[in-house]
Amino acid sequence: MKNILASALLALLSLSTFAQGPPAGAGARGPGANLNQGHVFGKVVDETGKPVEFASVVLLKTTVDPATKQAKDILVKAQTAELNGDFNFKEIPVNARLKIKISFVGYKNYEATVTFEMPKLEPGVQPDMMKMMAAFEKDLGNIKLAQDSKELENVVVTGTKSLVEMDIDKKSFNVAQNLVTTGGTAIDVMRNIPSVQVDIDGNVKVRNANPTLFIDGRPTSLSMDQIPADIIEKVEVITNPSAKYDASGSMAGIINIVLKKNKKNGYNGMVNVGADRFGGSNIMGNFTYQQNKWNLTATLMNMRVRNNSIGNSVRTSDLGGILSSVSQESDNKTQGVMFFPRVSADYAASNRTTLSLGAFFGGGGQFKPTEDTYISSTVNGLTTLSHRVSESSREFKPSGFQAGFKHTYPKAGRELTGDLNYFGGTNKGEGMFTTDYLNNNSITGTQIQKNLGTGKNAFMTVQLDYVTPIKNEGTIETGLRAQINDIANENTNTLKPVGSDVYRTITSASTNYESSNNVYAAYFSISGKASKTLSYKIGLRGESSEYEGKLLNTNQTFSNKYPLSLFPSIFLKKDLSKTDQLQLSITRRVNRPNFFQLIPFVDYSDSLNIQRGNADLVPEFTTSGELSYSKSQGAATFLVSGYYKYTDNLITRYLKQETNPISGKLDLINTFVNANSSINYGLEFTYTNKLQTWWDLTANVNMYNSKINISNIDATQVNEALWTVFGKLNNTFILPKKWSIQLSGDYQGKTNVPVTQNQGMQGPPGMQSQSSSQGYIEPFFGIDLAIKKSFLKNDMASLTLAFNDLTRSRGNTRVSFGEGFSQTSYRLSNPQMIRLTFSLRFGKFDMSQMKKNNSGGGMDAMQMQ
Repeated sequence: MKNILASALLALLSLSTFAQGPPAGAGARGPGANLNQGHVFGKVVDETGKPVEFASVVLLKTTVDPATKQAKDILVKAQTAELNGDFNFKEIPVNARLKIKISFVGYKNYEATVTFEMPKLEPGVQPDMMKMMAAFEKDLGNIKLAQDSKELENVVVTGTKSLVEMDIDKKSFNVAQNLVTTGGTAIDVMRNIPSVQVDIDGNVKVRNANPTLFIDGRPTSLSMDQIPADIIEKVEVITNPSAKYDASGSMAGIINIVLKKNKKNGYNGMVNVGADRFGGSNIMGNFTYQQNKWNLTATLMNMRVRNNSIGNSVRTSDLGGILSSVSQESDNKTQGVMFFPRVSADYAASNRTTLSLGAFFGGGGQFKPTEDTYISSTVNGLTTLSHRVSESSREFKPSGFQAGFKHTYPKAGRELTGDLNYFGGTNKGEGMFTTDYLNNNSITGTQIQKNLGTGKNAFMTVQLDYVTPIKNEGTIETGLRAQINDIANENTNTLKPVGSDVYRTITSASTNYESSNNVYAAYFSISGKASKTLSYKIGLRGESSEYEGKLLNTNQTFSNKYPLSLFPSIFLKKDLSKTDQLQLSITRRVNRPNFFQLIPFVDYSDSLNIQRGNADLVPEFTTSGELSYSKSQGAATFLVSGYYKYTDNLITRYLKQETNPISGKLDLINTFVNANSSINYGLEFTYTNKLQTWWDLTANVNMYNSKINISNIDATQVNEALWTVFGKLNNTFILPKKWSIQLSGDYQGKTNVPVTQNQGMQGPPGMQSQSSSQGYIEPFFGIDLAIKKSFLKNDMASLTLAFNDLTRSRGNTRVSFGEGFSQTSYRLSNPQMIRLTFSLRFGKFDMSQMKKNNSGGGMDAMQMQ
């Protein structure tokens, strides 16, 4: 109750601050902003639609002669149309009076005005940033010579980019200037995104469940710790995805990471070099070169990882009348290195068709975790002590490519896109677990267990999307998608018992398997305006899937085909006023069990964490609803959302008593079950504001309730509904002499353990995996601080000092309980991390070799300054 009252007070304080509004002129821009950012293109054709090759295309600026006081035209840029009739002008002045003239022998001259107008922003009205940014790109369409000229639509140019951008089905958070994340990875970025939680192991959650990760609108198999923070432009949080997106991932929606892009001719890049107090380091370089039709990008990241964590756990159990307790104290250190190269190219085959290709290869990583664990075991009053040393090595070598195309039509808003994504790789690992049994600090016996494993995977998606505009500012979207996933794994587990010098293979602990998992989908959605103030987006998605798996040790096969299922989505947006909006969304989604969760194989590779799949699992289906209200006032945005999720047949971990196939005794086995249902609902507040020209603030409070009904599994066990609160506060201060400070913090109240969403069978090292239906997490909080100093011309260089978990308080305490057992575990990872990062930006634009298509070397000098 105290947590709820504190959250309500914080929300009221946010409302009070919001009511004050920003200072006059906050975020305003002068009339000379964005002078040369315009982009105009089109195609010259004849009356039959055939391209007019080598037509002369001239862009003129109308100005007043200071001597005669008469208007005259000055040449800005000129070029001849290409073989397909295309012409293309970049970096033209947007605040000048422009006109375009096209001529060719045998055709009538064509002339039209091209007007860029600064928007008339009304006080208290937040502009639609996406639409205004799109206004920089003006497609003049197919211009037919020999027809009368016509006046073109005006182009509206916008101003500053806000911290939060709202759309009918998503929220976007601009993070390019985030200081705390400099030199880190996408995981560090997520710690500062409202609505997003990051746990002690770096697992990302949205409203206490695991989301699906996209990069630039496409699904990816990369993990967040493989994405450098410095190349991220913004993060889109889609809590209730529409029919356009995969129906899988029923609980948490989608996080889409949008990477930075260069849109100017020339080259630019950045280099980051950093180090942390544990001995870790990072080197990241990003280089982009754009020349006419080509845009080339290369990214290289090398990270030297040094992670430290400590933990402890206590478990008591009553298994068939045998009372036992196990307590552990562990110290974990991980050394590793990651190398990640990526290259990509965009080629403008025409002004309306762009081809893209990206690839990453030759990279990979190696990690060597070591763990010292002291174990005290008591069985029926008899206590034994042991010391376990775990030494492991894991390597992975990923490779992949992305290919795509985008074609736009003369009719604004109509486009066709296609994508092919492939991610594959190999991995191998080995581990040695040496357990010394102690008596008065003397070793009485030693047991050694070895694991050797190799694996490979291939993940491919093919997608085709088509969008066309309709009346009432609407669009129709439709598309097809196929997802194919193949994995294989071979694992050998051997054991040398106490008193023996011979290693023997433990067949039941050696997991060898192959599996394939395919999903096929199609979708259709329509959006538009029912009235001036009411917008809608309605869609329907159909999906079918199938999987096949084989256990190589026993030649057992498992397969299933899920029939076609339909997933509708409805989005409504009501403009209550120019500053107030109301949004409603309702969707249906699915989460299918994966092969790891299905195989009925007992994995005894870790005697402290015995795992078994469940071949009887069925998919879970979730119906979600969300109602949001947003208000904009100057630079401030306030958003409140109420949400509700109901899930049938929830897939969750479950710890139960079963006979251990190795020892033949009753033991605790970690498996997966379909709970009867789960209910989640809550209220979320988000507030952003530029309180002063030097102070940006973002606040987020989420109060929610979650309950899992497991009466179909154990009617005697009741998992109580639990109210909890999660909050974030982020402040950025711009100080004189190019100094800046960022101070942020987060708080997580007592909450249920997050529900497993299509994850493997791994648990916390050295202890039992946690079950969302049988446990909770104790409250914790953390505070981060970063200080940045910019220097050199145009702030090309900067030095950032970041402090994470200043108070050493992000330790994670988990409590779980069930039939015959209870357990409490604690972990603290990388406390009070200090990271120093140097960043250097470089670039050159308007190079002389890039003007070869323009007439006259001094043409740019005639542009308005």
